Amino acid sequence: MDTFFDVLRRQGISRRSFVKFCSLTATSLGLGAGFSARMAHAMETKPRIPVLWLHGLECTCCSESFIRSAHPLAKDVVLSMLSLDYDDTLMAAAGFQAEAILDQTMKEYKGKYIVAVEGNPPLGEDGNYCMVGGRPFVDRLKEVCEDAMAVISWGACASWGCVQAAKPNPTKATPVHEVIRNKPIIKVPGCPPIAEVMTGVVSYILTFDRLPELDRMGRPKMFYSQRIHDKCYRRPHFDAGQFVEAWDDENARKGHCLYKMGCRGPTTYNACSTVRWNGGVSFPIQSGHGCIGCSEPDFWDNGPFYQRLSNIHPFMVEGTADSVGAKVAGGVGVAIAAHAAMSAVRQAQRAAPGSSSSSSKGDSK
Repeated sequence: MDTFFDVLRRQGISRRSFVKFCSLTATSLGLGAGFSARMAHAMETKPRIPVLWLHGLECTCCSESFIRSAHPLAKDVVLSMLSLDYDDTLMAAAGFQAEAILDQTMKEYKGKYIVAVEGNPPLGEDGNYCMVGGRPFVDRLKEVCEDAMAVISWGACASWGCVQAAKPNPTKATPVHEVIRNKPIIKVPGCPPIAEVMTGVVSYILTFDRLPELDRMGRPKMFYSQRIHDKCYRRPHFDAGQFVEAWDDENARKGHCLYKMGCRGPTTYNACSTVRWNGGVSFPIQSGHGCIGCSEPDFWDNGPFYQRLSNIHPFMVEGTADSVGAKVAGGVGVAIAAHAAMSAVRQAQRAAPGSSSSSSKGDSK
């Protein structure tokens, strides 16, 4: 099988452009400059990874996000970095021909291919709520994953169940990890995930020949280790107690914090506020809408999106020097009063008849 660089050379890509591509990809993964050379070596020497991309109960928004990746471009991932042997949404083949390609890849690359799953398997009515090729999707999922090297759960549907699993969940839509239990699973949640997060996970696996380090929920730490709130450009307004109180009020026009409008940024782990969307142009909070927490489990059932989560008290870091000074002075005054009271009590105890201090003074005389 060709390497990534072999394919690029046939497309007329220069060595210089290839190295630049590796540098941009390493940067998007949060790796140091030295890793670009390691990435270039991997892409020059290692064969492309066969990928079987399955679609279950979903809306295809993950694929829509994936094809809009800018670093690296989706066309480079699909046509060069990966050997995307099966994807019934993107491939030209259909029907029996597409199914034959799937079966051939599973046999030829047994134990060496990755299964990328978009959507989830509904278990209700023996899986008949989602049929692919005349068979329940859950049966197809189990069959294809049996000899896979690893599984990637794209999006909130595959990772958590998403709105298909919303109460009362009549189809019994189920996350992939509750059906496939004997394979390593990388969860890349979001509705949809960020394009560069998706391609970044693939680039990491290709470069280092291993799965990325995962958090306790199975998500890649390099993209899901920090809360959106921690890197949000509106965070100073939260700390200063400056909040949007109603849509399109003066505070909204000033770009104040959206926490009181239901923003889930303080409880959501994702790279939205750093990697952002549409080639790094923006993300929901920047466009004036609060985070709905779409990379977290059960976000669809955790109350109205525009309801304030809880009473988190800001730090008021932008209080004036006078107000801070008054508080400090008040604190100092209380401390002085308390110290004076304690001193008076101690002096009274020493002066009391029969106390040890009084006896010692009398003996000395």
